[in-house]
Amino acid sequence: MPRPTTKAALLAQAETEYDALMAQINRLTEAQLCAPGCVGEWSAKDVLAHLTAWIEMFIGWYAAGQRGQRPAVPAEGYSWGELPKLNQRICEAHRDQPLEEVRAALAAAHQAVCALLRPLSEAELFQPKMFVWTGQSTLGSYAASCTSSHYLWARTEIRKGLRTRQTA
Repeated sequence: MPRPTTKAALLAQAETEYDALMAQINRLTEAQLCAPGCVGEWSAKDVLAHLTAWIEMFIGWYAAGQRGQRPAVPAEGYSWGELPKLNQRICEAHRDQPLEEVRAALAAAHQAVCALLRPLSEAELFQPKMFVWTGQSTLGSYAASCTSSHYLWARTEIRKGLRTRQTA
C-alpha cells in the first residue's frame, strides 16, 4: 500500500483498512479473539488494544504540539529503539480489559483520529517540518502509520497467527 500524499487518500486508506480489519474481526469468535499466541504471545484482542493505544498516542502528540509543547515521541521514557518494550507495556496495561471494551475503544479512537484529520489542510498534513515534533517527517506520515498501515499490519499478523494456530 503506497503512502498517501493527499488528505483524501489518507482518510480513504484509513477507512478502507479499518473496515477490512473490522470485517476480519467480526468473522472471529470471542475465543479466537482472546486466545493468546495469535501475534507472538498476544491475542487478537491485544492487537486491537495496541492499535487503540497508538492512535491515542498520536492524538496526544498532536494535541501537545498544538499547545506549543514538544511531546515525548513515541512515549515518555521510551525511544524509537525501545518499541518492543513500549508495545509490551501497552499490551500488559490492557490485558484484562474485556473484549467489548477493547472493540469500543478502537472504534472510538478511529473516529477521533479521522475527526482530527478531516479539518487539516494538505500543507498541515504533508508539508515536512510543519510541526516541530514530527521532525523531518510529516503529520500525514505519522497519521498513516497509526491508522491505515497499522490496520493492515494487524490484519496480516492476525491472519498469519490464526493460520499458524490452526496447523499446530
